[in-house]
Amino acid sequence: SVKSIKHPKLSALLKQADYLYGSGETEKLYRLLVQHKNSEDAELLWRLARASRDLAQLSITSAEEKRQLAYDSLEYAKRALEKNEANSAAHKWYAICLSDVGDYEGIKVKIGNAFVIKEHFERAFELNPKDATSVHLMGVWCYSFAELPWYQRKIAAMLFATPPTSTYEEALRYFHMAEEADPNFYSKNLLFLGKTYLKLNNKKMALLWLSKAKDYPAHTEEDKQVGMMAFWCEQLPILNCC
Repeated sequence: SVKSIKHPKLSALLKQADYLYGSGETEKLYRLLVQHKNSEDAELLWRLARASRDLAQLSITSAEEKRQLAYDSLEYAKRALEKNEANSAAHKWYAICLSDVGDYEGIKVKIGNAFVIKEHFERAFELNPKDATSVHLMGVWCYSFAELPWYQRKIAAMLFATPPTSTYEEALRYFHMAEEADPNFYSKNLLFLGKTYLKLNNKKMALLWLSKAKDYPAHTEEDKQVGMMAFWCEQLPILNCC
């Protein structure tokens, strides 16, 4: 936390960074933090990892820049962990950024990283049980392995003696845990609750959560996309579109 920082200049910088993050000033935040990319402070480095990733998510960012930012983010998160292994946010963002890089490295690497990603989400949650996002991301991990296509399961079986597997029931448990920790904290958690109930053929509960996701106030670009996805999932529950 910012409170643990002893240097007043650094403390002020982190407060400014948190203000910009809360205001959705993605580019300004990145420009502020990237000047300090050689910092030795875990709190600054994980925020820079997050800011780099957020910049990569913007539609105005080119494909080439997105790729570079994905690798930069991972490097910053890795350094944050090296500086402070007991930092929950550093574990969380390392796992997120490692997953992002897997999208560029191919399915073998992505599946190969699966256990490492899960371990870091678990460690993040262990260090900060109130962080609903880490629990949500554990749910996403379970959901993605529950719906893994057969050919990817074959790759997983070749890579591991015991390949990563999960179920929709396990994913659902994490999404509900996240919601209990911080109700209505994230549009995507509401969407995943709806999608998971669809997978489990519980249309009534699916529509309840999809409706909440659709009506969620759109603060970010992601919220808008979630609202649209929830709308389409609501229209086509019979086709199991999600």
